[in-house]
Amino acid sequence: MGRAAPTSSVRRSRCGRRRSPATACVWPPDLRLAEVARISNEDRLGRGQILKHDKSAAGIWWQLKNIHGTQAPILALSKDVIGIVATLGKVDDENLSRLLSEYLGAENMLAIVCQTRQGLKALETYDRAGSIDESAGLHGLGSSIGRTLNGRFLFICLEDLRPYIGDFVADDSQRRLDLFKPRLPSGECPRGFLDFAVNMVNIETTHLVCSTPSGHGLRETLFYHLFSRTQVYSTRVDMLRARPLITDGAISLDGGIIRAPGMYSLGRREDVDVRFPVPSGASSRPTNYREIENRMKDLKWKREKLLEDLRQERQMLDHAKLDFERKKQEFFMFLGQSSSYATWLDVIYIFWERFSAG
Repeated sequence: MGRAAPTSSVRRSRCGRRRSPATACVWPPDLRLAEVARISNEDRLGRGQILKHDKSAAGIWWQLKNIHGTQAPILALSKDVIGIVATLGKVDDENLSRLLSEYLGAENMLAIVCQTRQGLKALETYDRAGSIDESAGLHGLGSSIGRTLNGRFLFICLEDLRPYIGDFVADDSQRRLDLFKPRLPSGECPRGFLDFAVNMVNIETTHLVCSTPSGHGLRETLFYHLFSRTQVYSTRVDMLRARPLITDGAISLDGGIIRAPGMYSLGRREDVDVRFPVPSGASSRPTNYREIENRMKDLKWKREKLLEDLRQERQMLDHAKLDFERKKQEFFMFLGQSSSYATWLDVIYIFWERFSAG
């Protein structure tokens, strides 16, 4: 048998380039685009926006996961990562996507979301002096594909978030939060109120439940943390009229933003280049369908309120009838007692007259 050929210290990567074992494969742009092309249209648009920030933590993580994701170190890194905020929800139209993305800002939209604190340890480690270990975690893997991570990036740990505690909308496949709608003294919703921002983000079924160790989904953890009880109105005029009813913040479809009571975002709208994707076919819906849907919900609420008022009135009527019967019986007893008392008075009076005459 011939001698085996000596093992070369230089190997060929999947893309055909010569590299050393310590150097990770860097795919050429054409293969990277081919990989992206396999993703659905709306997801491709969202992830394409992230790739514009290819030197950000979100951009580096996405490239590592979707292009080099079969490598063991990357599998370990992404095990606890759920995704990027911008890719974890979808909205119904482009205008709403721009508004919600502007409200959150690019930093929040590019935040990396993990289930537990283990994701934090995997993304970034420190040496004994407290400095970042540039050879480990996301920093080290980013350098291996020629992407140096500079500056800070936002990391969100679902395990540490305080989830929404309350009910969900009944018979709703999206598990929207059953938040108390703003109400005027008359009991009606303010004009132009559409919904809460946290309920206007559509979430994939896999992330609706059990995205955290405690069994909570993304809506009641991540998106409730980001939006809280931010309200959405049709116009800026409607939003400003409802100021006394706004507790956290508000957005109007024509570009108005209230960050918090007393804090307004003025000036021209900021075009954030990382947005929530819009599902294909969403544009076929009427432009005012949200308002129509909200009116239907409001009519349903009024009907339920009317039925509840009728039920309470019936209970009060039944109680009044019982009270009337009780008082009637007491009155008849009083009349009977009064009649007997009057008879005894007559007897005593007659006896007294006879005694006096005698």
